[in-house]
Amino acid sequence: MDTSQFITALKQDPKANEFSRTIEVIDDHYKFTPSAFTNGDLNNTTGENTGSCKIFAFAKLQGLSEYFTLACFGKYYFEDVLENPDEDNHRNIRNFTKTGWNGIQFKGNPLEEK
Repeated sequence: MDTSQFITALKQDPKANEFSRTIEVIDDHYKFTPSAFTNGDLNNTTGENTGSCKIFAFAKLQGLSEYFTLACFGKYYFEDVLENPDEDNHRNIRNFTKTGWNGIQFKGNPLEEK
């Protein structure tokens, strides 16, 4: 699946997306360089939470809204976070729901198109 097909499918049925599909599309089309990043008050060191790093970098490059960025996380967002608002798991997703794109800062450039 190419990037535009993925984005189209994501926008047509966001809740059908899976985290693994998002990562597969990113890995197929981008070279990933682990990068430290901040997400609101959460500091992620280089190599930590690489899935979140990939998704945030990809979504930013694609100009995705906050909602469609969260949909890239699949059930981690729609089930684990939304259905359990008082839990403290998936901190990067939870922080992003509060701070949005204003809270995301990369210390490098994590993705380069292949």
